[in-house]
Amino acid sequence: MDIRQLEYFLAIVDSGGFNRAATALYVSQPSLSQAVRSLERDLGSDLFHRVGRRAVLTEAGRALIEPARAAVRSLETARASVASVHELRTGRLDIASMPSQAVEPLTTLIRDFSRRHPGVVVAVKAVFTTRDVVEAVRTGTVELGLLATAGPLPDKEVATVALGQQRFVLLVPPNSPFGRSRSLACEELSGQRLIVGQPGTGMRAYVDSLREQGVDFSVAAEIEHRVALLPLVLAGVGLAVVAESWRSLARQAGAHVVDIEPATALNVGLAGRHGPLSPAASAFLATATAGTGPDVI
Repeated sequence: MDIRQLEYFLAIVDSGGFNRAATALYVSQPSLSQAVRSLERDLGSDLFHRVGRRAVLTEAGRALIEPARAAVRSLETARASVASVHELRTGRLDIASMPSQAVEPLTTLIRDFSRRHPGVVVAVKAVFTTRDVVEAVRTGTVELGLLATAGPLPDKEVATVALGQQRFVLLVPPNSPFGRSRSLACEELSGQRLIVGQPGTGMRAYVDSLREQGVDFSVAAEIEHRVALLPLVLAGVGLAVVAESWRSLARQAGAHVVDIEPATALNVGLAGRHGPLSPAASAFLATATAGTGPDVI
């Protein structure tokens, strides 16, 4: 077994098939298949069921994913550590981020990091829940993760650093009566049509808690793609409860932002795996904790 075989295995897992993996890796499909067969012989077990053009993981294949990612990530860390003597002139940093935190503070963090290390590519993976972030970091899919949670930051499976808090606010179109207010009581959302996120997100958990408190709103739309939030609000489809990371962007787009009272906030943090980080991840973490980024609150 060698690291190239594990990289090929993970490419098939991530792309869903041998042909697409071969294209992504710039290798021939026969070479890729041969490498995987050799890996299967070494392990004494099939890793995939070949179903037409699809590759379906066997139980053994599923068991290999996490240790394979850890091995590949460890090699990348070793390579990057050697490259660190060149002051991070090149490289790649994989980060997972929940949608609202990808607006801020991630935008400003990447800006500050890129000013110091312009040769390092920051690749952002979209995830939707705190659990998704933890899993992506824990399994080595990414090295860092930006998350937000109503409770304490997770600290068992990953190591986290607190970056601050983001309170919930209401996005309203310019012609809304709420647009003349700087704040409103959560009870005033009764009778309103709200745009909500999918179950499992902090935004959805908050609006569901309002309903449990007796705030009788209706759901205008349930969306997974947060890029649709502002267009839907501006089109008059409904109002949206979001983290205040959207405040500046929403105002620039022409929406009004109203604080919801009593204030309820999410704890925002940056997660990494326990143990040593690559030089790029360490530098990004230093940027996040140096006070050069935005105030999250």
